[in-house]
Amino acid sequence: MHSALGAGRSLLIGGRWEAADDMMPVTNPWSGEALGAVACADAGHVERAVASALRGAAAMRLLSTGERSRILHAAAAALEADNERFAAAITTETGKPIRAARREVARAVNTLRLSAEEAVRLAGETIAFDSFPGGEARSGYYVYEPVGVIAAITPFNDPLNLVCHKLGPAFAAGNSVVLKPAEQAPLVAIMLARLLLAAGLPEEALCLLTGRGSDFGDALTGHADVAMVSFTGGAHVGEAICRAAGIKRLAMELGGNGPVIVMDDANIEKAASACVAGAFGAAGQNCIGVQRIYVHDTVFNAFQAALLAALKALRVGDPMDGETDVGPMIGATEAERMIAWTVEAVSRGATLLAGGERAGTLVRPTLLANVPDDASIACHEAFGPVVSLFRFTDLDAAIDAANRADYAIHAALFSESLRTVRYAAARLRAAGVMINDSTDYRLDAMPFGGAGRGNMGREGVRYAAREMSQTKVICFHDA
Repeated sequence: MHSALGAGRSLLIGGRWEAADDMMPVTNPWSGEALGAVACADAGHVERAVASALRGAAAMRLLSTGERSRILHAAAAALEADNERFAAAITTETGKPIRAARREVARAVNTLRLSAEEAVRLAGETIAFDSFPGGEARSGYYVYEPVGVIAAITPFNDPLNLVCHKLGPAFAAGNSVVLKPAEQAPLVAIMLARLLLAAGLPEEALCLLTGRGSDFGDALTGHADVAMVSFTGGAHVGEAICRAAGIKRLAMELGGNGPVIVMDDANIEKAASACVAGAFGAAGQNCIGVQRIYVHDTVFNAFQAALLAALKALRVGDPMDGETDVGPMIGATEAERMIAWTVEAVSRGATLLAGGERAGTLVRPTLLANVPDDASIACHEAFGPVVSLFRFTDLDAAIDAANRADYAIHAALFSESLRTVRYAAARLRAAGVMINDSTDYRLDAMPFGGAGRGNMGREGVRYAAREMSQTKVICFHDA
């Protein structure tokens, strides 16, 4: 992979790949193998990248919607044709099991296609100016225009599709982008950038800056010529971005703490299977993964037994093995944190039902019960392969408990009663409520974002394209 970067030429500025004096390694979290080294950008690179992106924004603005659509369709076709190489790169860079990596590539193709379609759908409407006295002699309409340069910052857990969710809608709407991919997983983003340029994207429409966000993040997000910052990641970094950004558009998804409610009339086997898949896919490193499960007292024991059986059937290990369900976490520090949070919960009275063991970056799927509500593993985003069980007898109390976390994206409910489903869905504070399904289901076309503190804006291609646009009213005075 290192040679593919051209000896560390991972900075894309002005259509050219550049190196830098400072470099940082990228390693395989499963094997520890060095995959290459990327250049570390600094504030000087930011200045040049934004200047380039301003020229790119002018070029994108002049492209017809049909040409934007053609470029994105071409990129989608090229990604689909190269799907196995991209999937293998995702797995080696993040430790995501290869089956899940292949699904991510398929989703990314769909995200680009949705973006291509949205490019020709992003249209305004006529306005009835004569609806109010004084407007009888006026007629007109509004259109959507690009906002300009967008700074996009993406996490490691979906290093391809989440980048596509930034770039696809931005280009569909006619913007340019300065992309800062995750420090742990920048290589797939570099591959995608090369693919987009080959598909015909104007060469200055995309700049890519690798390296440490602490070195240049404030310079990028606070730059006066950056019109919008789109960020997916943790709350701590989100707060820093808000402080640096100043007065500009912000779109942020800051994580979640996915709650599930299992009612006494639920299909227990289906609920257990869905919760295991939602809790331990991607080693739990998923902002909409299952983290807390509230189970009605009358079915708690049966559900716990079904959950343990499904958990123990998971195959844990080498992510390149096509049979593996759970691979490593992104790094040893994250794995150590998961064990520390588990130990803390147990020391405070929680019961360890399964897992709780670590080997390097690999954390065994872990199930806890009787977890104190204020334990770290319950009240913060775990972002790891640990799930907690709670009993309840009163639905309102379970909903209150589910709503307790500061950050919320999806919640889920298992029940065969339409009345119960409608009642709970209206009261769960989440941006999405999945019925008889895991919290981690997401269709890339649907609106997606947070409902808790600090979250703002919506992704999902159609909705993101509008977030990345501004309206312009054209009014004719005919008198």
